[in-house]
Amino acid sequence: MSHSRIPEATVARLPVYLRALNSLLDAKISSCSSEELAASAGVNSAKLRKDLSYLGSYGTRGVGYDVEYLRYQISREIGLTQDWPVVIVGIGNLGHALANYSGFTSRGFRTVALLDADSNRHGELVAGLKIRGFNELSAIVHEHGVAIGVIATPAAAAQSVCDRMIEAGIRSVLNFAPTVLSVPDGVDVRKVDLSSELQILAYHEQRKAGLAAAEGTEESA
Repeated sequence: MSHSRIPEATVARLPVYLRALNSLLDAKISSCSSEELAASAGVNSAKLRKDLSYLGSYGTRGVGYDVEYLRYQISREIGLTQDWPVVIVGIGNLGHALANYSGFTSRGFRTVALLDADSNRHGELVAGLKIRGFNELSAIVHEHGVAIGVIATPAAAAQSVCDRMIEAGIRSVLNFAPTVLSVPDGVDVRKVDLSSELQILAYHEQRKAGLAAAEGTEESA
C-alpha cells in the first residue's frame, strides 16, 4: 500500500478512474489502452499514466490495462476492498436522500445509523433504519467501529456535530453543511458544497450566453 506517497490531486482522481473502469466492465470491455481509459475518465492520457504509476506498473506495452485487475488495484488502494461503516447525522431532505442512496452500498460503504436531534422523528424508518437520537452517537461508533461520519445538518449545528463525532472517535468526516469546519490534526474533512457547484455552473451558463449573444451581434453586423 502506498497511500503516503500519492499526491492528493492523484488521490482525488482515483475514484474517477474507478468509475470509468466500472463503465468499461459494464460494456464488456476487458482491456483498454491508456488513451481509451483517459477518454472515458475525462483526463489526458499522460496525466492518467502518471497517476497510475504511483500505484505500480499494471499496464502491458502493446496491450494496455486489464480492466478488472486495474479496478481491483485502485479499489484496494482507496480502501474499498473492505467494508466501511458510516453514520449520517441530520435526516432532513438531504440526509433522507443520502440514506436512500444505493451507491454507497455498491461502493463499499455501509450506513449503520441515522441520527437526528429532533425527538419527534426518532423511530421513523428511513432506508430500513430507524432514526435515533444524537446522544447515541458514541455507543454506535463503539458498537459498529464507525470510520466515517456524514454531516447533513444546517450550518449552525455542523461544528458541534463534528466535535461530537471526533470525541466519539470518528476521524473522517464528509460535510454537506454550508460551512467550514475546524478540526484537529489527524482528522480529515471533505466538504461537498452544492450551492457553490451550482454557482460555478451558473457562471459558465452566463459566459456561454454572453458568447452566443456576441456571435449573434457579429453575424447581424
